[in-house]
Amino acid sequence: MYKVRKMVFGKMFMKILSKDKRSKQISILIVGLNNSGKSTIVNYFKNKDDRKFISVPTIGFNVEHFENQGVSFTAFDFSGQGRYRNLWEHHFKSCHGIVFVIDSSDRMRLVVVKDELELLLQHPDIKRRRVPILLFANKMDCIDALSSVKIAAGLNLEKIENKPWQICSSNALTGEGLYNGVQWLTTQIRECHQEKEVHE
Repeated sequence: MYKVRKMVFGKMFMKILSKDKRSKQISILIVGLNNSGKSTIVNYFKNKDDRKFISVPTIGFNVEHFENQGVSFTAFDFSGQGRYRNLWEHHFKSCHGIVFVIDSSDRMRLVVVKDELELLLQHPDIKRRRVPILLFANKMDCIDALSSVKIAAGLNLEKIENKPWQICSSNALTGEGLYNGVQWLTTQIRECHQEKEVHE
């Protein structure tokens, strides 16, 4: 199952970029609070031989480069620790999509997640662009995890304007929910790419 999903994942992005020979690099910004599962999600989509054991939280940020089915990906995995969150904005301008990872079992910090998401949405380099935002309600296997519906309500996602967004329950350890989310993100990036071509 893993190999099939990896193959389809790569082919979807190849379709996006096939008409534009100038750009063959997809940049996805992966953000979220510490311990939400960001690095584990990045690890899941890497080739099996390139995967690594993750035992400590990301400090500052990691830039992961990997290829899948001939498509080159750059994933910026940013630390969710408070003093490093201001690093996110330096990559807003060039990203094709944003993955916001949420620990659905951490109810106490949902208000912090909301604040960070609002700051992201109000940043000039995000606010002026139609950047698709995929939210993973991660750790869905935890007994006290909130449903994606409750998280969406708590974050007031319905108030997001002029930007496509989607929230998916996920388990980064098993991969459950990740493919569906990425499939949605792929569709949105394709549409944004096509709209850009029309206006150029």
